Amino acid sequence: MKKVARILNNIRLGFFPIAYGLSGALIGGTLNRVMIAEMEMPASLVGLFFAVPLLVSPARIWFGYRSDGFKIFGKRREPYIVLGALLIGLGIISIVTLSINLAGTGMLIAGGLVAFLLYGVGRNLGHNTFQALIADRYKGESNRGRAVTMYEVATLIGLIMGAGGLGAVFEDFDPARLTQVAIGVAVVILVLAIFAAIAQEPRGEDVDEAVEKAKKMPFQQVLREVVLPDRQIRTFFILVLFTFLGTLAQDVLLEPYGALVLDMSVGDTTRLTMFWGIGVMIAMILSGQVLIPKLGYMKVMRTGMISSALVFVALIVLGLGDSASAFKGIVFVMGLGTGMAGAGMLTGLISFTTPIRAGMLMGVWGMANMIGHALGSLIGGAMVDIVRNLLGGSAYAAYSSVFGMEVIMLGIALWLSTKLDVSASKAKLEAEENLPA
Repeated sequence: MKKVARILNNIRLGFFPIAYGLSGALIGGTLNRVMIAEMEMPASLVGLFFAVPLLVSPARIWFGYRSDGFKIFGKRREPYIVLGALLIGLGIISIVTLSINLAGTGMLIAGGLVAFLLYGVGRNLGHNTFQALIADRYKGESNRGRAVTMYEVATLIGLIMGAGGLGAVFEDFDPARLTQVAIGVAVVILVLAIFAAIAQEPRGEDVDEAVEKAKKMPFQQVLREVVLPDRQIRTFFILVLFTFLGTLAQDVLLEPYGALVLDMSVGDTTRLTMFWGIGVMIAMILSGQVLIPKLGYMKVMRTGMISSALVFVALIVLGLGDSASAFKGIVFVMGLGTGMAGAGMLTGLISFTTPIRAGMLMGVWGMANMIGHALGSLIGGAMVDIVRNLLGGSAYAAYSSVFGMEVIMLGIALWLSTKLDVSASKAKLEAEENLPA
């Protein structure tokens, strides 16, 4: 009976990443295209907006530190997850409302930045604490690696379901409908988060002891003594940053590329997120259950980097042929490469977490992820605007320059992977020393 209850709780916990993925489908799969193609906002401004939630990511380390050692209502993780979901929903409603009502006015910049900041705080707080909860619930490196990979798949399920549903709703753009959908999505996210998080935390003397140890050392001291001195943590941090910069710089730009270069509709470009997400999901399941146990996470991660670089070369060639159907297939293959690289990194980073510092160390990797994504949005948006201005408005040349930049970033990440030796990490030794007897 206990085994059945544990399985059901594990399934229930997956509803939070589903909600998290749903929010990403609306903001990253629909609103970015609407802002650029329908509302005619500059790509650089949209890139700035979408970078804000990612630039909040350094706060993940502090969020993790707080959830490691400072309980709310006697809970270490659950309240932080629910609070994050609430802020995500409020941010979504604010973003959509301000974008529709302030488009073309000077107030849009200030209002948009605040709305995306609110959304970003919620995303970082909720997701980082959720990953720490996974580390708390699953013991042993192998189990934790499989769990964090499979819950990432749950995020993709939310992303795919959201992209498919939103693609059907927005075959033709309607501002009033967008507002209604935003409110509905916000409510669903909060309900799913509460359902997923309640009564999920492990309890016992070992948890109380870990909380007390986490609380004793001030935040700045943890940074100096746990995070910054570890060369392997620094190397992996930079590797993660460049990998996400290389694989996700086109995230805000892929749908506008389909609209402006391949003349695709709003519904078709929104569904691109679905094709990408299916590819990522298949790759992560296959990697977590088959490839990584047989080949090791490093080989799988490198294979994902190489295949992603080849996809960006293919996208540049595709733009010459104006084939929307082939574009969908290439986006699917892009998802496969991203999924393999992501599964390899997730399995590697989980080895660094400790029972005491799970939240804080997950914050370090999340920060690298988000900063890489943010720099990708900023650099990608700026490159598009600059190249289009220099070359007389050529959308193909502008977007192709971003894809070429991503190939270079992935090459750097691939080189960094040859410098990584997880077995030499001080954090790994600390994790082994602090495992419960």
